[in-house]
Amino acid sequence: MPLTASLRLIGRLILALLAVVGLAGLFLALIVLTDGVRSGIAAWLTTLGTGVIAALWRGRGRTWPGRLWPFAPVIIAAALTASVCVPTAPTTRQYPPDLPFVATQHWSLATGSRVAVYHYPPASDGTRHPKPLVYLHGGPVRSISVLDHRFLRLLAGQGYDVYAYEQPGGGRSDLLPMEQYTISRSVRDLAAFIDRLDKGSVDVLGFSAGAVVLTRALATPDVAVHVHRAIIAEPGPMDGPTALTSGQQGRPSARGLVPAPTGPRATRVPRYAVALGLIQLGLLTPDTGLITQAEGVNAFKAADLGSDTASVYCARDAHRIPTEDTAENFSFSEAASLRIMQTIKDSPSIAPQLRRSRTPAMLMIAECSSQVRQWATDILANDPAIQRTQYMPGVGHRMWNGLDDNSERASAVITAFLQDKPAPLRNYPARADIPTFLREHK
Repeated sequence: MPLTASLRLIGRLILALLAVVGLAGLFLALIVLTDGVRSGIAAWLTTLGTGVIAALWRGRGRTWPGRLWPFAPVIIAAALTASVCVPTAPTTRQYPPDLPFVATQHWSLATGSRVAVYHYPPASDGTRHPKPLVYLHGGPVRSISVLDHRFLRLLAGQGYDVYAYEQPGGGRSDLLPMEQYTISRSVRDLAAFIDRLDKGSVDVLGFSAGAVVLTRALATPDVAVHVHRAIIAEPGPMDGPTALTSGQQGRPSARGLVPAPTGPRATRVPRYAVALGLIQLGLLTPDTGLITQAEGVNAFKAADLGSDTASVYCARDAHRIPTEDTAENFSFSEAASLRIMQTIKDSPSIAPQLRRSRTPAMLMIAECSSQVRQWATDILANDPAIQRTQYMPGVGHRMWNGLDDNSERASAVITAFLQDKPAPLRNYPARADIPTFLREHK
């Protein structure tokens, strides 16, 4: 082939590639501008129409074979972008099957939420504790992991009457309209759950996002009056000002030290890679028309969490990170979780209300925590009813992880506080220790 003809062919291929990229870029821009309305079909039809018009304009004055060539990149771009508009996961909610070791109950709360509830009765032998213990899991909108269930069984074996429920939209709980996922709704759900339990005041253990719900409940007098004792374990940011705080984390975690998780991923499917990615970037709203809430939950897999799982373990445990959950039990709603987190970021400071708290509380902080330290120390500084802080050595954000005696140590700390017995660890950091604690990057 003559050099001139070869250069001409290369030039046409480059132009065709640019046309495909341009049309794909136009499609993504239209997805954002229209918020993915009608599963992205509106953006796709507009992109296709634009491409056809451009191809007709480029083919004007040519013979018929020449007029067809400009349509090639349009066809390729249409095929690529059409994959974003076609669901490959069920569009109605597919709930995880029941766990083999605990019954799933479904409670309708006064707030309108219908939640999956798990009850671990106290062991028949030994001392039974008078107050029920309610567990608020992390996530915020996900299933309670099998690892968490094992820990709850451990507490029940020590005489606690343990109840846990999955936040609306997570696990086996029913979905809510997207606009109803707010941190204030989560607090009201806790109050409604305690009321539905109908056993008087309760002890509450809140972990991670659940610790945020508990903290805000302590700052809400009508809810706090129903909490006998509160355990705030590894909290996230409690309000907007705290969420904006930049600071250090704990000792090094296993993030980046282990291979990427294996298994199916939603982010390997164009539709969900685009939808979930743009939601994460804030370019699509959580209630986008591109994918339904149920479809997003059905599509999301444990491997889509990426390095997040490794980040909740100490670097020294990188070679032995346990399996936290099963594929059948795992569920996570990225959209609903981001929506709740946004309402926290948009909320004013709750510090003035928290300073009036009188509910006895304990704060648990992990040595290798992936949480920003100020998220915990801000609560410590503002809640006068925190009676002790337990700095947990040798563990990451996931403190009860089944490795060595970590779960037993966490249980001992919780048990000592709930029974008002001497703490297994020294009270550290106390309020006066906060500046030094942060300065020394503990």
